[in-house]
Amino acid sequence: MSEHYLDVTGLKCPLPILRAKKALAALVCGDVLTVDVTDAGAPDDFAAFCRQTGHVLLASEEREGVFRLVIRHK
Repeated sequence: MSEHYLDVTGLKCPLPILRAKKALAALVCGDVLTVDVTDAGAPDDFAAFCRQTGHVLLASEEREGVFRLVIRHK
């Protein structure tokens, strides 16, 4: 398992999801992707994305307007 980071702060829907999808495509099962995003709809969008794709949303937290989402590749 390896850990990866993606900064999509400042981008609006659907770009954060599209960039995360591309990043996840390059990973293998068990890898973890941490995504920082400022779009207020991102937590719900990423939760739905993970449900639809089978990836696991391990954590979702907000600090000073930045959402940090942690996803484990299925």
